[in-house]
Amino acid sequence: MTARTIFFASILAGICAGPASVAVGQDAKQILTVTKSNWVAVREYDGNDLLYFTNLLAWRCGVDRIRFAVNGERLAPLEHEPCHEGEATPNALHAEDIQPYLRYPLGSVQTIEVEVAFPDGSEEIGTFERAAVAIR
Repeated sequence: MTARTIFFASILAGICAGPASVAVGQDAKQILTVTKSNWVAVREYDGNDLLYFTNLLAWRCGVDRIRFAVNGERLAPLEHEPCHEGEATPNALHAEDIQPYLRYPLGSVQTIEVEVAFPDGSEEIGTFERAAVAIR
């Protein structure tokens, strides 16, 4: 098995596993550290910038806190739905009133800073330029 195969197998295990084996704590920290460049994405859609947090939210069951800032503003908590403990996929996104993105005026999102706090007390910080995380 290659490292890439093992990496993607661990992601699939975390996504498809039941509550007892869902990626939490150290597993989420390892995955999020490796996938830091994919924590956020910016997409121009319907006259707006949509700032996506999909990757982070998929691993939210293994983090204590997610905070973010746009264009140098103060870090603020990212509102998201809780883990669905007791379900086969506790990290699934079910809420219809909380989207995995935030809406901003078109062209306004230039930089994004994200801070993720883990259960072991450590934190990871990512800083992203629009051009590096823009999707079409």
